Amino acid sequence: MRPRVMAVVVPAHDEEVLLPAALHALATAARHPALAGVRVVTVVVADSCRDGTAAAARRAGALVVTTDCRNPGLARHLGVRHALDRSGADGGAVWVATTDADSTVPPGWLAYQLARAREGWQAVVGTVTLPAASPLELPHRTRYEAARPPGTADWHHPHVHGANLGVSADAYRDVGGFPPLATGEDRALVEALERRGHRVLRTARCPVLTSPRLRARAEGGFGDYLAAMGRDAVTGRDAVTGRDAAMEREVGARPPVEPGPDGNLALAAAD
Repeated sequence: MRPRVMAVVVPAHDEEVLLPAALHALATAARHPALAGVRVVTVVVADSCRDGTAAAARRAGALVVTTDCRNPGLARHLGVRHALDRSGADGGAVWVATTDADSTVPPGWLAYQLARAREGWQAVVGTVTLPAASPLELPHRTRYEAARPPGTADWHHPHVHGANLGVSADAYRDVGGFPPLATGEDRALVEALERRGHRVLRTARCPVLTSPRLRARAEGGFGDYLAAMGRDAVTGRDAVTGRDAAMEREVGARPPVEPGPDGNLALAAAD
């Protein structure tokens, strides 16, 4: 595939504060030398916004779709449909990339997806990182990369994020696009692509920086995951194993518990 158009879709709900940084990062990515001759269309879907999200998007030069669906899956789909309508190209020449309003893509993000599309990949599923200054960065990375083989640059990871996702327009249409789900629409799309046999690249080579905020815009989404991890940090529960450090310290101060002759637990004698 040799895309002539890259359509970037950003759903947003009351994001006037963080959206400008996201769009600035996208504009930087769109100016990458590798995109010479490729048109970039950016669409912001202002979903049930009560603030200046739409105005901020227009000031940044993005196309704006307004809706009151309050549904991330439907909002993303509306944005993709609008972008494809405005692309002026057939589906075989369009690559769709999605990110989030609270995330900032790296300068080479679009160039990376374009290169993978030219290699024949039909979808690129990327990873996310948190700012280094966030107290959640280390526990997030520990839990997030728990299954990553040590010392590997290429990682066929299990994660899916709408903040770092790309797909050919033809493959997107083939599976019906983002389903109208309140959460998990990104994972459902990727699962549908894999079921249909499309070439899906899961890679950690071009991560997107996302917000560490704990007040989630979408219930059950990444913000809820961070909030749960923050509660674990306060209570001392291990981010990966789920073990409660405070409880283990308390138990450790007691005589050890061992199985008795009948297989039931009984207190062992202390030295």
